[in-house]
Amino acid sequence: MRVMLDLAENGGERFIPLKDVAARQEISKKYLEIIVKELVEGGLLVGASGKGGGYKLCRKPEEYSIGEILELTEGSLATVACLVDPCPRAAKCKTLPLWTEFDRLTHDFFFSKKLSDLLPEGIL
Repeated sequence: MRVMLDLAENGGERFIPLKDVAARQEISKKYLEIIVKELVEGGLLVGASGKGGGYKLCRKPEEYSIGEILELTEGSLATVACLVDPCPRAAKCKTLPLWTEFDRLTHDFFFSKKLSDLLPEGIL
């Protein structure tokens, strides 16, 4: 999330070197390389090598949901495992409706928030 926010705050239309993001976010460049590879493969970032290269957002910050970023980087946002892999007890489980409702609330919360919602006023 911090990489996406940093690029939204500092990038605009230009590519930002990963070393700059790493320095601002106090995250190792090596670790960020793993994260940005995932974000590029997932279609959230575009990268360019060479002079003037780096990374930038593919879309405007208001076009990214927090949910899509989290699901790409963290995997399923399901609140309990039985919502990801159907449980053999599902038909008789008395708690499943509770977890299903909670899962829907969590999903809707993260997918209703945009990357732009996390930016300081005046950046866009």
